Amino acid sequence: MNELMRFETADGGHVVVEVSTQDPGIQRASRAGGMVEVRQRFEDALTDVRDAAISALAVFRDGRLKPDSVEMEFGVRLNAEAGAVIAKTSAEGHIVVKLGWNSESAENESH
Repeated sequence: MNELMRFETADGGHVVVEVSTQDPGIQRASRAGGMVEVRQRFEDALTDVRDAAISALAVFRDGRLKPDSVEMEFGVRLNAEAGAVIAKTSAEGHIVVKLGWNSESAENESH
């Protein structure tokens, strides 16, 4: 069964998210209009995912591979108690990393 969860934003707005009641950590702060009111702000919920992205990006920009571009994709799930978490695909966390080199920089590296 799914349920609606409402996060307050820093500017006083709201973000409504659909979650499964089967998810662990659903902590009902209060219920208003059929929605779970979450104690944590939306921006605060995303902080851990941002920190994970910063750490992962640092690994690929450490000077060893020297890519021209780094693209990262995180599957994110929102949870009333834990905030935002990196979602799993089947059994593992979901992070996709794409590194790119343009042909000019690749040629310069080989010489």
